[in-house]
Amino acid sequence: MSIFDDLKADVKNKNKRIIFPEGEDERIIKAAVRLKTDQLLEPVLIGNAENIKNTGLLTENLEIIDINEYPEAKMNELADALVERRKGKTDLETAHKWLLNENYFATMLVYLNKADGLVSGAIHSTGDTVRPALQIIKTKKDVSLISGSFLMQKESQKYLFADCAINIDLTAQQMAEIAVESAKQARIFNIDPKVALLSFSTDGSAKSEHVDKVSEATRIAQQLDPETDYDGELQFDAAVASEVAAQKKPNSKVAGKANVFIFPDLQSGNIAYKVAQRLGGYEAVGPLLQGLAKPVSDLSRGCNEEDVYKVAIITAAQSLMN
Repeated sequence: MSIFDDLKADVKNKNKRIIFPEGEDERIIKAAVRLKTDQLLEPVLIGNAENIKNTGLLTENLEIIDINEYPEAKMNELADALVERRKGKTDLETAHKWLLNENYFATMLVYLNKADGLVSGAIHSTGDTVRPALQIIKTKKDVSLISGSFLMQKESQKYLFADCAINIDLTAQQMAEIAVESAKQARIFNIDPKVALLSFSTDGSAKSEHVDKVSEATRIAQQLDPETDYDGELQFDAAVASEVAAQKKPNSKVAGKANVFIFPDLQSGNIAYKVAQRLGGYEAVGPLLQGLAKPVSDLSRGCNEEDVYKVAIITAAQSLMN
């Protein structure tokens, strides 16, 4: 079975409600119809019902919420809850304005457990998707930041790359937290995580503050999650090639066997996943946001129906882990 066959089996008939703030986009509607037809989850579209139905797609069985038609009493409840959540940073008038924005509205439904997860980004920027999530849902306890991972797959091979989407630079503590969250993310895809924290050095072969950061991040990750195998600093070849690992780090539980790769900064992570995608022929699924208390997924604005379909399935699978 493929990764997505496994994920479909995991989420099928669990009735997970996944909300789509961009419900009038044709790519979203087509994916939602498939998800509903396949009984994988309960898609909820935010948008004008007439506009959605006029697409000619089979939308009769889809739940549609029009913010402008949302009952006043329920909207007031959302606004009050938003003010309370913001703890004085947002007044009631501002809360009502925010809730007219589909991303804020949908995020509040997830926060209040009226939906299990959210998928956005087909039209909106990453910032427009992530900002409400950070302000309302916030990060998990003991996690200081969110990050973006990519599932990289080709035939039977599957890997996880992080952070490739969110954080421009990282401290050792932040890199360690991303490593731990990436290990959790990998398990959703039935990857037994062997986590390599990457550098241009292996086991002290080069001296630099950049190398020291990765080495310290590895120590922190091992302390945070002693049940998972982490190693670093490792060069990429030492992380993936057994013959190189035998020379450079022969006693490592990760070197030569790594399947989760943690990059020291956004620049290297973003370049690496695109090289693997464009030259290596790997399918890159993501970015998959990790570190939030509830699942929120960010699509690429260049996404297609299949991307939406797959990311929604992953989001539903993430909600099973909460």
